Amino acid sequence: MFQVKTYSGDRTKNYEMVIKQLEALLEGEKNTIANLSNASALLGQFLDRINWVGFYLLEDNELVLGPFQGLPACVRIPLGKGVCGTAAAKEETIVVPDVHLFPGHIACDAASQSEIVIPIIKNDKLLGVLDIDSPEKNRFDDVDKEYLEKFTEALIKFL
Repeated sequence: MFQVKTYSGDRTKNYEMVIKQLEALLEGEKNTIANLSNASALLGQFLDRINWVGFYLLEDNELVLGPFQGLPACVRIPLGKGVCGTAAAKEETIVVPDVHLFPGHIACDAASQSEIVIPIIKNDKLLGVLDIDSPEKNRFDDVDKEYLEKFTEALIKFL
């Protein structure tokens, strides 16, 4: 059974604890949808000041909505379009302090002001992206980038 932890204090230690929780939560489970669902729920519980967290999975050269926490979202995103499609096409993390300044931003939720997208790559193959939105500008920084990339690396072992 999963128990909610209270997160306070040092952000890096908190992220390390969440990564350990992820590994314990997913241990022994092989179903991709179940694991992505629990990963998004864990991040939704852990991260403050966000309004959406979830996954888009690569299917036939476009990203298709996967498990998430938040309001209903755009279902399909072409590679190279918006923050998610651009991060997927470049296979690199993109941090956007102000989504309104990102050329071609796709607004699924009008409340979103900043965004971070981390590609999910396993064995040199793009599987999809982790997308997190915030209603605050400048919500995501280098600490978030570093540890969300580590979170994704830990998740890949269970996909």
